[in-house]
Amino acid sequence: MRDDERDESVEDEQHSDSPSHASIQLAGTTLLTAVDPQSAVPTETAGTQQPAPATGVDTGRPNIILVLMDNLGYGELGVYGGGILRGAPTPRIDTLAAEGTRLLNFNVEAQCTPSRAALLTGRYAIRTGNGSVPIFTPRYGLVQWEYTLAEMLSDVGYATGIFGKWHLGHTDGRYPTDQGFDEWYGIPNSTDEAFWPDHPTYRPGSDPAAGPEYVMESTKGEAPRKLKIYDLPQRRIMDRELTGKAKDFISRQAKAGKPFFAYVPYTMPHYPVAPAPEFDGKTGNGYWADALTQMDAYTGQLLDTVEQLGMKDNTIFIFTSDNGPEMLEPWNGWGGPWSGTYFTGLEASLRVPFIIAWPGKIPAGRVSNEIVHEMDLFTTVAAIVRGKVPTDRIIDGVDQSPFFLGEQEKSNRDGFVVYVGEDIFGVKWQNWKMMTKKLATRVGQIEQWNVPRFFNLYLDPKEAHALSYEGEYTWVRWPVAKILVDHMASLAKYPPIQPGAPDPYRPPAAQSVGQSGPVSTMTGPD
Repeated sequence: MRDDERDESVEDEQHSDSPSHASIQLAGTTLLTAVDPQSAVPTETAGTQQPAPATGVDTGRPNIILVLMDNLGYGELGVYGGGILRGAPTPRIDTLAAEGTRLLNFNVEAQCTPSRAALLTGRYAIRTGNGSVPIFTPRYGLVQWEYTLAEMLSDVGYATGIFGKWHLGHTDGRYPTDQGFDEWYGIPNSTDEAFWPDHPTYRPGSDPAAGPEYVMESTKGEAPRKLKIYDLPQRRIMDRELTGKAKDFISRQAKAGKPFFAYVPYTMPHYPVAPAPEFDGKTGNGYWADALTQMDAYTGQLLDTVEQLGMKDNTIFIFTSDNGPEMLEPWNGWGGPWSGTYFTGLEASLRVPFIIAWPGKIPAGRVSNEIVHEMDLFTTVAAIVRGKVPTDRIIDGVDQSPFFLGEQEKSNRDGFVVYVGEDIFGVKWQNWKMMTKKLATRVGQIEQWNVPRFFNLYLDPKEAHALSYEGEYTWVRWPVAKILVDHMASLAKYPPIQPGAPDPYRPPAAQSVGQSGPVSTMTGPD
């Protein structure tokens, strides 16, 4: 986002002084709403605010390393029930989990582009115009008006680097170094495009958007450079290169004495799953086990770099995935105890591994089934580093720093709306789901229900037995529906950015939704 856009605010917000209101909890944030449930519309005040530091956080700002795997299912790692069960142990990642907190209920959006948009903006992807992977428009991704995690960290003095898959735009003004990153080495789109260059049917001149994908690099203020075609041989060594670039970045920042944000969105295990030559055949248990060994080894290299530089105690290390497991054969991933694959609203699509470690700050060996959403990382990091959270737009993430730091056992979120692409499939609340649609696999047929179906995930983790018609459970519809009512009202008041919207983008004035009482605010920490 450009500086002249950053401080823009919606000037037409009106706040009534009516005393008729009730205090409710939504996703752990207290909202002031009119008694009429139709009036519960989150809005923001103009400008930005400077959150206070989270309790127990040093006055100095920690380094942050965020490793984001591509379509790594819930059940793949040893600490999540996989590892040797999938043909290869994952000792480095398992040790990281023992040194930090491991979540069993960390949730993401169902597709690649939406997940990355939500992660970096703290907003439902539908709001940013990235509700689906790009299909109908070659101009996709984040408009420069959006304020990213990288921009927020850069604004408080961090060096910011991304080494890996971007998937939030591949046209001028939409690259990582247009959105707060100081430097980038990686690919703009997705690894399935590595199939194209050597395939006999490929016609690169058929459309401007159908050109081959390139490995690219850029620095802030300069146009990205195309280095080499991202083909199948390059696919094998891509994550090795990304690891090396990330290690170099970390070392340079350590020498400079500057806090850093190293975002490492690896390309594995997105299909085609193809380990680097030094890992191919290493386990004797097939390509998937070899790929697990590679993931664990590269993560270990990053951990070793931090420790060798003496920065472990002042570094937050996060390991997670953008989506659930692949469903295309022969690269099928595994969602562990959950049903489904990515591109569905089932639990295997929503829940992914999540490990966060920060020695002396985040409790070691802790395991929690509390609900956290990837959107929460934006607001949580802001609280920890005393960064700015925009208040001129809806921010859906909530501050989880008290939960992560062990100051409370409960998450500050108890539910969220389940999207698949740009469609709402239902709502997840505590151990319940209310679903109106079902998609079993990415390429399946959507099944739609006239009457919402309720699932108790404690009793039915596979989501196979709906409880819609059992009277003792019908109370659930009220707290679940409240999340959906509030969300739909917010979309009506602040219409989402349309896919393919050009820059410069200016938000329209807030739409009236017939409110009679005070609207709610979500402004993050005081």
